[in-house]
Amino acid sequence: MQGMSERQYAAHVGLSRGAIQKAKAAERLVLYPDGSINAAASDARRAETTDPAKTRKPPERKLKPVPEAAVAAVGDTLREQGLAVPAVGGGTTFLQAKTANEVLKAQERRIRLQKLKGELIERARALALVFRLAREERDAWVNWPARAAALMAADLGVEPAAMQKVLEKHVRAHLDELAEVRPDFR
Repeated sequence: MQGMSERQYAAHVGLSRGAIQKAKAAERLVLYPDGSINAAASDARRAETTDPAKTRKPPERKLKPVPEAAVAAVGDTLREQGLAVPAVGGGTTFLQAKTANEVLKAQERRIRLQKLKGELIERARALALVFRLAREERDAWVNWPARAAALMAADLGVEPAAMQKVLEKHVRAHLDELAEVRPDFR
C-alpha cells in the first residue's frame, strides 16, 4: 500500500471514517492506483473544495487564569502539612494542587467528625456563650461593692457609704479595662 487507509487518513485529519468515505465518493480525495489515499494531495484538494463555513474546527480551549488567592491557598495548605511549596511566581503544578485538595478534604472530614463527636461547637454558639458568661461576671462584680462595703467598713472602722462609693469607683474602672478585651475566634 503506497498511501494511507481510510481509517489512517480519518485519524490523520480528525474525521470519522464515514466522512472519509463520503469525501472519497465525491472525489475530493486523491487516490493511488492501489486505492490507498495520498494524504498530502488529498489534504490540498479537500482544502480547495471544502466550504470553510461548513468545517468543524476543534473548540479552542481557553484556560481560565487561576486567581492568586487560590494559588496562595494551595501553598498555605502544603506549607501547613510540611510539603514542598512552589516558589513565588513559579506556578503550582497539578500534582501540588491535587495534593492540597486531598489534604483539605481530609481536614474537612476530620472537622466534620469532631463536630459529630461533640468536640467542636459552632462559632456563633461559642460567641453567645462567652458573651453571656462575661455579662454574668460583670453583673456579679457590679453588685459586689454593695454586699461587701458594710463588712469592710466595719473591719476598717470607716463609714459604710463612703466605703461602698470607693469600691464601686474602683470596680467600675477595672470593669472598663476588662471591657477592652475582645475574644478572637479566628
